[in-house]
Amino acid sequence: MDVVFKGEAKFRAVLAKAERGRWRDLPIGERTIRVARELVATPYVNYTLEVDDRIESPVVNFEAMDCWTFYENALAIARMLRRGPGPYTPRDMLHMIEIERYRNGVCTGGYLSRMHHLEEVFADNERRGLARNLTPRLPGAQRLHREIREMTVQWRNYRYLKSDSGLLPAMGEIEARVSRLPVWHVPKARVREVERFLANGDICAISTNSKHGYTSHVGLIVRLNGRAYFTHATSDRSKGRMTIIDRPITDYLAGSSKHAGIIVCRPNDVSGR
Repeated sequence: MDVVFKGEAKFRAVLAKAERGRWRDLPIGERTIRVARELVATPYVNYTLEVDDRIESPVVNFEAMDCWTFYENALAIARMLRRGPGPYTPRDMLHMIEIERYRNGVCTGGYLSRMHHLEEVFADNERRGLARNLTPRLPGAQRLHREIREMTVQWRNYRYLKSDSGLLPAMGEIEARVSRLPVWHVPKARVREVERFLANGDICAISTNSKHGYTSHVGLIVRLNGRAYFTHATSDRSKGRMTIIDRPITDYLAGSSKHAGIIVCRPNDVSGR
């Protein structure tokens, strides 16, 4: 557990506040944002999931996060709260992460059971009833077509793939399947008019203009002053390399020519224990 779960003191502090405030009675989006606010100012660190060269496991780190683990951690606690009263354990948290992050909600111990592309996460979770991809129904939405090859081309950047290049053929097959998924985005020129449809706790992925990827970043929507703001873990030194509540999503997109638009997925609670 000391390898796969770090920051238990922070975990306990968030849960204590959630219990005092009866967050479990709130809708899932409100719960998610309550948790996300407690995680603001957490340092940004990349590759927090790469803890072993051979054995894959769900991993949680409250001491440092990247953009993906920030939204996952907030959502995992939000879902955990609704599943029943505490006490909650790190194993409960790891189980919630496993449900979101791994194909069909099951970590087999193999690296390829983890979903490495947000587009597959959204499709897999929607298929299992854990989320709804709002994007195709938003005004101005457009279909994207990309050839996904990032992990097979840049495999030396990934600890597990570098340790076992025999995984590359199967990873190539996964990327080919992801390339064929029906992926939609709202171009950034149309995002201002769809802000009104976005709600607290929506997962908001930033689509990219790159030829070999659908998305480059992800965070959550938080409603403030009638606008849809973007809260995320940023690697920008000018923003402190930490989790922050940033500008309205429209303004965030305007800040870089690399940003193409947004993909929005609305999570559901997890049924059962």
